[in-house]
Amino acid sequence: MTGVTQRQPAPRPVTTLSADDARRMALRAQGLLGAPDRRAGIRGMLRRLGAVQLDTISVLARSHELVPYARLGAVGRPAIEAAYWSAAPEDGSPARPHSFEYWSHAACVLPIEEWPHFAFRRRARRARGHRWHVMKDSARSCAAVLDRLRADGPLTTSQLGGGRNGGEWWDWSETKIAVEWLLDTGDVVCTERRGWKRIYDLAERAVPEQLFHDDLDDAECIRRLVAQAGTAMGVATRADLADYHRLKAEQVDAVIEGTGLVPVAVEGWAKPAWADPAALAAPPRGRHRTTLLSPFDSLIWDRPRTERIFGFTHRLEAYVPKAKRIHGYFAMPLLAGGKLVGRVDPAREGSTLVARQLSLQGPQAVRPMARALHEAATWVGCDTVRVERCDDPQLAAALRTELIRTAGDTGTRTGSEEKAMA
Repeated sequence: MTGVTQRQPAPRPVTTLSADDARRMALRAQGLLGAPDRRAGIRGMLRRLGAVQLDTISVLARSHELVPYARLGAVGRPAIEAAYWSAAPEDGSPARPHSFEYWSHAACVLPIEEWPHFAFRRRARRARGHRWHVMKDSARSCAAVLDRLRADGPLTTSQLGGGRNGGEWWDWSETKIAVEWLLDTGDVVCTERRGWKRIYDLAERAVPEQLFHDDLDDAECIRRLVAQAGTAMGVATRADLADYHRLKAEQVDAVIEGTGLVPVAVEGWAKPAWADPAALAAPPRGRHRTTLLSPFDSLIWDRPRTERIFGFTHRLEAYVPKAKRIHGYFAMPLLAGGKLVGRVDPAREGSTLVARQLSLQGPQAVRPMARALHEAATWVGCDTVRVERCDDPQLAAALRTELIRTAGDTGTRTGSEEKAMA
């Protein structure tokens, strides 16, 4: 049939993995199995993952803070912010950025080393000519923003002149549209946030000279991103590889042979898969992390992959009408023993961590949930844990007992005995 690109048949797999092998490989690749690399710290974690998703929702903490917490433990939140963002030194010398913000899986923090890899996306945005907002006078508005940044250095939207016209949040000012367009196309970059506000700078000034280029053609950019995604996931299907940095399936097909990833079969997976050869060479071993995961964590941000690997249906319900929510506004899955064994919708009331709604997959999840709740409470500065609702009365009673025991071990008070769980 003319005009239709035929997909090449999948290559013969070099080995067959069990479903458990694939699950453990994914966990280790994501830094959730084995000893955490504390020497590399948050910046090393970012390089390993390749992208950490940003989101405005803040319950226990913002998602980009929850991601290193899940892998490294109770890292101080100021330390997390300092590791991501690159404020200029007090001596007045230029900042040396470790990361930048751009469109990957969604709006993400990315290692600065990946700047050249997103040249294909910057070119595509430029070719499109506009984002969803259209400027009244594009050339004049963009030139004004660039002139201000050139003259005055890094600035916030408000310092540039304000983000909105005075209406709803999407009613952006001409200046806001211009600076975001310049970020999309690579003339402007954000390598720092202050109080959740983006600090915009000229890319030519902020991005290290050796990285500041668009020399890589589209195919090479995509090849490197697919290879990075494969390493970050350990083992992945074509759809998984495409979803990690929001590529198209045909883009993955065009470069997969040059990525170094090797074809494998996974028992129970209906589709062919590719694996990181380094992950295949060293069987995953070590201690599993017990933790609550942000709904935006890269281990679980792809719902079909999460269901395939963990048999766990995960859905963010923050934008679902309250009456239709099943698990709560910001339900955080519980990872324990390398499996997803429950979830909790948390909140904070003063110094109390409140588990507004909670579910557990059997008695074996009780102790890990109690431990995870207390660890999270301590991390965010709470000294009390209170559980409001649990979907199983018997497990609720067991959890109540375990929370009291864990509180005694850790010195944290529990409010679970004060408010019955129904």
